[in-house]
Amino acid sequence: MANDKSRNLQELFLNNVRKSHASVTVFLVNGVKLQGIITWFDNFSILLKRDQHVQLVYKHAISTIMPMTPIQLQELDEDDSASNSASDSASD
Repeated sequence: MANDKSRNLQELFLNNVRKSHASVTVFLVNGVKLQGIITWFDNFSILLKRDQHVQLVYKHAISTIMPMTPIQLQELDEDDSASNSASDSASD
């Protein structure tokens, strides 16, 4: 279940930056910093485009993905508040 939740968060985040064409900075586990726009992703990799170059980056090599501009994850906020309300009322 935790894996499903984290997968959904990851897909929500990646879809948001992909659809909005937001520039991102990708930090790899070895310290390398990549910048560009995420144009595609699957369970194992992302495509990062900068200028006319495309890089295939494997997710296991990624430490952090940081958007250059703030993004809105409204669906996430709604899901969290709904699940928090349900767990709060269950504990009462």
